[in-house]
Amino acid sequence: MSQRRLLLLMRNVRLAAASSSRSFHLPAVASISGSNDGNSSYSFNRRLGSTFGAILIGQAAFFLGLGNNCVLAQDDSAAPASTISEKADANVTSLHRIEDGSVISNEHTVKWRIFTDKARDFFLKGELDEAEKFFKAALHEAKEGFGLGDPHAASALNNLAEFYRLRKEYEKAEPLYVEAIEILEQSFGPDDIRVGAALRNLGQHYHIQRRFDQAQTCYERALKIQGRVMGLGHPDYANTMYLLAKVLSQQRKGKDAEALIRESIRILEEAGLGESPTCIQRMRFLSMELVKLGRLAEAENLQRKILHSLELSKGWDSLDTTIAAETLSFTLQTMGKLKEPEEILERCLSVRKKILSEDHFQVAGILVHLARLTLLQIVSDIKVNNDLSRSNLVKAKQLVNDSISCKHLKLLDLLKLQEEYRHQRLIISMLNRLCASVFHFTMSLIHGTLCQRL
Repeated sequence: MSQRRLLLLMRNVRLAAASSSRSFHLPAVASISGSNDGNSSYSFNRRLGSTFGAILIGQAAFFLGLGNNCVLAQDDSAAPASTISEKADANVTSLHRIEDGSVISNEHTVKWRIFTDKARDFFLKGELDEAEKFFKAALHEAKEGFGLGDPHAASALNNLAEFYRLRKEYEKAEPLYVEAIEILEQSFGPDDIRVGAALRNLGQHYHIQRRFDQAQTCYERALKIQGRVMGLGHPDYANTMYLLAKVLSQQRKGKDAEALIRESIRILEEAGLGESPTCIQRMRFLSMELVKLGRLAEAENLQRKILHSLELSKGWDSLDTTIAAETLSFTLQTMGKLKEPEEILERCLSVRKKILSEDHFQVAGILVHLARLTLLQIVSDIKVNNDLSRSNLVKAKQLVNDSISCKHLKLLDLLKLQEEYRHQRLIISMLNRLCASVFHFTMSLIHGTLCQRL
């Protein structure tokens, strides 16, 4: 992506945000239909680990990062409390305090602090009903103690809004976000960093609902504010740039998204974060964008870079490394290269059997891909050499059988698992059907070839 295109794109971001006034106006809040329509297959801990949140807690305004990525996976709001706590406890230590100089102290402000802490604790334990009660109580006490237009009230509003967003109660969250932003703008001006953070939260609220135009507007304003206050080389500026890139990608603006992702990666690399999980994740996303754009050679090079980095940092006995290797193998298959992908997948299979178990669904998934790869090799042999390799045929058949059985994937046990695992059974079912279809197609092709020979 040329530097000129990037500069033009960033100029458009600045122009889009330049019209901001002291009051933040959004379209009237609409009821969001279908927010819980069958997309609740991921567990609550994934939301904690994958979605950046900004829960504002404590004596002043605090921002609690619930991860660096904004993924659009829809998730289940009910998960074991221990899982939530494990994911979120590590993030509590990364709180950033934003001082506002307030010294107000009275009965209500004391209760606000206590209720906010209790809400946070219940939230981290997964006791969501109790957390909601205390978030609401904290908001009431903040308004009583500090005043309706005080930044502490905005903090409490944003806390409750983030809570509702994570529970997918979007119609409750949106007006709270908007009110918080209006208070912050009136208190600090439209270009304050706290306004930028709140805008990014609202952008993610729209983003997860696939309201891309509104998400883009919020991200662009937040990016402008962060660039002016933090500087164009700050990692948090790069984070918002990445979120904007994801929105553009989902709007099929691939070239613009690519430019922003590359710039986001460059900022992290120059900040010494080029080997960080955040940067690796963004490079992985960029490689997928390149695949979508049909630039497979560039995607291959980037995926090899990712794999090399993970090999050095985590070694091969890591699920992250096998995921990167598997992604590379798919790209190579798409390019018509069959030998190296087979070697890569064989290695991934060995690692996953060691880390997981022989009958784990991820092991079955690799067996399916290996079977497909072997069948593709058979098809290639027939087309190129008009030759049948019985050894490959036997191997493919065995891989198909192994992937479908995997001791039947312990299906009877899987049926007893929680709701969050249902998507795994669906994935296995689809993979098995795909593999069976490919196998039958290949058998038909072989049969046709034999008939021609006779």
